[in-house]
Amino acid sequence: MPDQIAITETKSIAAGRFAPGHLGELTQLVPFDMVDDALHRSGAVQQRIRLLPARVVVYHLLAACLFAEQGYLQVWHRLTAGLRTMALTTPSASALRQARQRLGVAPMRALFDLLRGPAVTTATTAVTWRGLLVCAIDGTMISVADSPANLTAVTKQRCHHGTGGYPTIRLLALVACGTRHVIDAVFGPAGTGETGYAPHLARSLRPGMLLLADRNFAAAAVLQGFAAAGADLLVRCKSGRRLPIRGRHDDGSRLSQLGALSIRVIDAEITIIAGGVRRTGHYRLITTLLDHHRYPAGHLIALYHQRWEIETAYLEMKSTILDGRVLRSRTPTGIEQEIYALLVTYQILRTAMVDATDNIPGTDPDRASFTIALNTARDLTIQAANVIADTVIDLVGVIGRHVLAALMPDRRIRTKARIVKRAISKYNARGPNIDRTTYQATTEINVLILTEATQP
Repeated sequence: MPDQIAITETKSIAAGRFAPGHLGELTQLVPFDMVDDALHRSGAVQQRIRLLPARVVVYHLLAACLFAEQGYLQVWHRLTAGLRTMALTTPSASALRQARQRLGVAPMRALFDLLRGPAVTTATTAVTWRGLLVCAIDGTMISVADSPANLTAVTKQRCHHGTGGYPTIRLLALVACGTRHVIDAVFGPAGTGETGYAPHLARSLRPGMLLLADRNFAAAAVLQGFAAAGADLLVRCKSGRRLPIRGRHDDGSRLSQLGALSIRVIDAEITIIAGGVRRTGHYRLITTLLDHHRYPAGHLIALYHQRWEIETAYLEMKSTILDGRVLRSRTPTGIEQEIYALLVTYQILRTAMVDATDNIPGTDPDRASFTIALNTARDLTIQAANVIADTVIDLVGVIGRHVLAALMPDRRIRTKARIVKRAISKYNARGPNIDRTTYQATTEINVLILTEATQP
């Protein structure tokens, strides 16, 4: 008879009814005292210890983002799968729902406020440009459950055939390019446009930031509000917009005025060569960086490409975490609570990835795989592993080691506008002749020198 070896594993977790309140190794990034602080700030600390303490409910909401395909009771089973030796009582689905309602929105909002902001990273060349923290602002739409309660607060989008299938929420975020951390976010009914929500994010702008934005944000009032917060701006505007010429620089840019804002205007032709095909487009950028020696026009045009980092952040939230699913909450309060949980979950995953790449000098955080980080975090949550840091601090952790073991190559240049790759129906999306092949690409930038007469 072969020898039998008994392997025992010791887990450091919270005691008693608080034990299911964890997020595996991610708990080290959103520790017990931080959650308790958020509960205290929002006045949501329970008066008596229930079967589901408030701290446990917070972690359960975060775990529900990690396991977006699972019902709340199934999420509970994953939180307790690694705690089988403990005599834990399994709540009913109704008890979990009632616990969420008792908790409310305020603790999740407070937790997001504690965690939001750019990462502190040693890879400064990957996240800053000439001493400026490069950020981007943009919006996206998130579908929510089609319930009578939700329809009292949010509406469905109009489309060619009437209205869309699900009501939608508009999310507007300020994201640090490079690490893709969420600096701030605001959301609400889709009936309010991006420029209507944009002033709420000015609170998180400060001197030393360079804000990238698309044409939708080029309104004078919006840009003046951003600039008043101290941030510098690099924003695309419509090529046909006439702007007075107040002076010229030898790099091809010119000085102008937008309301009370002094700006530089840069016109350029950008040519992309991919698959043997050349495509040329006209871009006009406006910037508050007036020093053309320190911030040459051609370099600003090349930098503007970093605005796509926020699109990737939204892709990771909506397609990787949510896997294209609508939010599960069936009430407006539940939607708000769930969106804050989604933002917190995304933020701590990003932090784990940046902590890992920081340990290899010169490694761009852009090379870390979000999918690997998410799947590893899920596994460690099921195992209830590494909930509390050891006496010897491991800055990389299991999540980081998995990320570093499979670093992605440098990101390829984006070659075309977004298109539908997988149609909702069986019919072709946008016609049968769309070339969806990915090509290696190079770009050519030609700064244009325009006069008043030759402006588009």
